[in-house]
Amino acid sequence: MTLRPTRRGLAAGAAVLPAGFFIGTSEAQTSAASTLERVANSKQLRMAVVSGSPPYFKKDLATGAWTGAAVEMAKGIAGVWNAEVVFIESTFGNSVLDLQSNKIDIAFALNPTPQRALAIGFTRPYIVAPFGCLARAGFAPTTWGDLNKPDVRIAFDLGSLHETCARRFAPKAQLTGYKSIDECILALQSGRVDAEVIAATIGLSTVGKNPSLGPYHLLNTPTVSLPSCYGIQREPDTRFAEVVNAWIDFNRGIGTIREQMIAGLALNGVTPEQVPAELSF
Repeated sequence: MTLRPTRRGLAAGAAVLPAGFFIGTSEAQTSAASTLERVANSKQLRMAVVSGSPPYFKKDLATGAWTGAAVEMAKGIAGVWNAEVVFIESTFGNSVLDLQSNKIDIAFALNPTPQRALAIGFTRPYIVAPFGCLARAGFAPTTWGDLNKPDVRIAFDLGSLHETCARRFAPKAQLTGYKSIDECILALQSGRVDAEVIAATIGLSTVGKNPSLGPYHLLNTPTVSLPSCYGIQREPDTRFAEVVNAWIDFNRGIGTIREQMIAGLALNGVTPEQVPAELSF
């Protein structure tokens, strides 16, 4: 005798099937393409660009053209797929959100903090940058201990790794946070603070643009160096990250990234001789 299925029997059978068994083909077909597939198919690499941020980004206001170390790196990475770079204006903070919302494929010059790593993926470092400071005339600190004194006034931009380093290594100083690096510089120029904690790449660019703020002081005891990486989307398909990591390793090895960083620093008048040996490309 042939048994015909009933609704009650089908419902009972469904109850013992593993979760997700009834995912339809339409859902599978609408799943988003991975970054590698999207770049390979569209021949476009979408990157976040941040105006006024040498050595990584500089925009020609007359032509709208972008230059800088990150722009050249992006062109090199896009070249793996014979793709073009599409520039999406953003900020360093918002680029994390842009990755999460699939607005961009890659963000440059990000420090891989644990908090950021909860939201996005990171490549291997393309640069390891030491930290130091800009200081008022007549004050030439060489160690964090020179800053870590009750009578020393220190500025940093709020929410940055500059703040993290200042609070960790100079907690005895008078610490003041400002909204931006430009506000920190104004505080230093006006004599409201004695020093501004700042990473080497940004500090060198700042001095190159305004030599009266120099020299840039590397600080040791301890030497504080933190990696900069490319931010990417966190996704099951890891091929895009693997290709970019291979690009980083290869181009660090043959000196291309160092050349690109030095050329980016030169946009603000920094000479190769001013780049400290501790700045590892």
